[in-house]
Amino acid sequence: MSTAAASPPQPGTRIGRVLAASLVGTAVEWYDFFLYGSAAALVFNKLFFPLSDPLVGTMLAFLTYALGFVARPLGGLVFGHFGDRVGRKKLLMVSLVMMGVATAAIGLLPTYASIGVWAAILLTALRLVQGFAIGGEWGGAVLLVSEHGSARHRGFWASWPQAGVPVGNLLATAVLAILAATMDDATFESWGWRVPFLLSAVLIILGYWIRSSIEDAPVFTEARAKAEAEGGPRRAPAIEALRRYPKQIGICISARLVENISYYVITAFVLTYVTTHLDLGRGLVLNALLIANVVHLVAIPAFGALSDRLGRKPVYLLGTVGMGLWAMVFFPLLDTRDGWLITLAITGGLIAHAAMYGPQAAFFAEQFDTTVRYSGTSIGYQVTSIIAGSLAPLIATALLTRFGSPTPVALYVVIAAVISTAGVLMATETRSRDLAEVPAR
Repeated sequence: MSTAAASPPQPGTRIGRVLAASLVGTAVEWYDFFLYGSAAALVFNKLFFPLSDPLVGTMLAFLTYALGFVARPLGGLVFGHFGDRVGRKKLLMVSLVMMGVATAAIGLLPTYASIGVWAAILLTALRLVQGFAIGGEWGGAVLLVSEHGSARHRGFWASWPQAGVPVGNLLATAVLAILAATMDDATFESWGWRVPFLLSAVLIILGYWIRSSIEDAPVFTEARAKAEAEGGPRRAPAIEALRRYPKQIGICISARLVENISYYVITAFVLTYVTTHLDLGRGLVLNALLIANVVHLVAIPAFGALSDRLGRKPVYLLGTVGMGLWAMVFFPLLDTRDGWLITLAITGGLIAHAAMYGPQAAFFAEQFDTTVRYSGTSIGYQVTSIIAGSLAPLIATALLTRFGSPTPVALYVVIAAVISTAGVLMATETRSRDLAEVPAR
């Protein structure tokens, strides 16, 4: 048995630093990213698109939200290219700074009332920077942990950067919920919405300080040294990944489809649905999201650990099938207008999501060899963002506007679940893979 597969994770302090660096940095970046989605649903339609019908204004706000996802694959390609050549850590530091600067700048933007259409243009430009930065974040964060840990517990270790997503969402939702509880609507729309964006500057400093204390994993440094001894690293890792692993990239894209669509329906579109369609207070849905995100945070590493025991495929399939079934009860629960049942709807959806998201990082990382792993995982993960997460709130809002019913939105999620289930069934089980070896194609 190879040393990489048999050895335990790095000593406690080191793996602890790696986990902290990946989790905190990812949480901060996703705080920034989700904050935009929440603000798009709550206030951006009024502040940057004030001449539109409320639902149309929300759709325009979600369109700028979607553009951030369009930039993510480009970010994944650029960061993946350099991450495979020069290292994971350096690129993670760059992505963190880019995200922080863009988010703080959004908090300083003048609105439509001050500079007209330029407000929307500047908002869109900063959203593109956010998308580019987050596109490079995911691959580096999960690989940093995956490559430091052993195969035996890789699903659990690698799930912690994934848990940074609900932590970021939890932080964004908590800040917005506090502001909603302490400010009236006029104050929040006047200047209160800027506060959480400006807080990003403080969080970025914290994330940068923690990430500066870690190094790339031995499996990467050894692979890079070997490549240099053989004539240098691959000139275009992304092209090499596409040439050598087209099936694996396809599996990643299809597996991620319902995970990505359902998440943004559950966490972003739900804000519009509850506040605009059901005409309930935003405090109610923000509190429901707070509770659901706490459960989600616990469920992600739990399912990651379960995938170490049962395998990546069965746990992931539990999520794809579970999400398809839950989509049919999600909106009926919301339509009760009962706070606890709304919380149950969101929490149940995020538990099904966690069954996919927990094992996802290890599952995707195990599809590729070290020399193209950052590029391969980033392509598989981020390309889906264009066709799934970027459009999910927009499509859901359009379907609701067109049909006046949430049933087409539920069917949209069900169809995605069927496609993802088929993709995962095509995959080979990778639970015990040694990341130092080249996987079979």
